[in-house]
Amino acid sequence: MSALKAGDSFPEDVVFTWVRPSPENSDITACGVPTKFPASSQFKNKKVILVSVPGAFTPTCQVNHIPSFTSKISELKSKGVDQVVVIASNDAWVMSAWGKANKINDEFIIFASDDECKFSKSIGWLASPTRTGRYAIVIDHGKVTYAELEPAGGVTVSGADEILPKL
Repeated sequence: MSALKAGDSFPEDVVFTWVRPSPENSDITACGVPTKFPASSQFKNKKVILVSVPGAFTPTCQVNHIPSFTSKISELKSKGVDQVVVIASNDAWVMSAWGKANKINDEFIIFASDDECKFSKSIGWLASPTRTGRYAIVIDHGKVTYAELEPAGGVTVSGADEILPKL
């Protein structure tokens, strides 16, 4: 598979791993049980923004990229977005803790693992052999309507401010 572009169908069989938010695992130190998040089937009936970052808790990701989405939840919803899925190469427990650290505890924004960078590798969008690239893909009921890989450094095409006008 190659890079995705507007007009493409989102690929079949894309699965991430995540820890579903629940009262039992709401504390940042609670681990929870990782389960599969079947992205391909989930994205067929929703308008979703898939956001990929090189790593949880890393400077640009934590200070610039994620806040661009967490601060715009109402605007994203008003544009018909059903869900924002944030992925990185970190495991599901780290991604869950990152979501909790950002005070995200529902399923509008979920933090999931692109295990072994399988999806990011499949589209050729890696930051390194072991890290997902920084990119955003908008999927509207199974169809890609926006897909941009960040050039090196910064958040210029994959943040909420850049995506909102494209929705």
